[in-house]
Amino acid sequence: MSAALSNPTRVSRLYRHSLKTMLSWAVQRDIFYTERDRIRREFETNLHLKDLGVVEKAIADGEAKLAEYAHPDPYTVPTAYGGSKYARNPPPPPVSPLHKDR
Repeated sequence: MSAALSNPTRVSRLYRHSLKTMLSWAVQRDIFYTERDRIRREFETNLHLKDLGVVEKAIADGEAKLAEYAHPDPYTVPTAYGGSKYARNPPPPPVSPLHKDR
């Protein structure tokens, strides 16, 4: 991630990408929910940081940890780009019979 972005933006993106990566590893929702709560607690423990150098290091450590936990085959929604159903031609709608006036 780029250092040109503001810290709140980087933290938001890091949190979002962390949840998406966890969803690739824990597909079952009950496991995902406990891991989501653990990730949230981890972010909230660093909420009090004020020193810019310490904040920058915490964000860099989080980005490195995210890269370490990257899934080799991340989950993709089937109808999204890269999914198994992307760009399939849907069947045409059923044709209703034409009613002509006599």
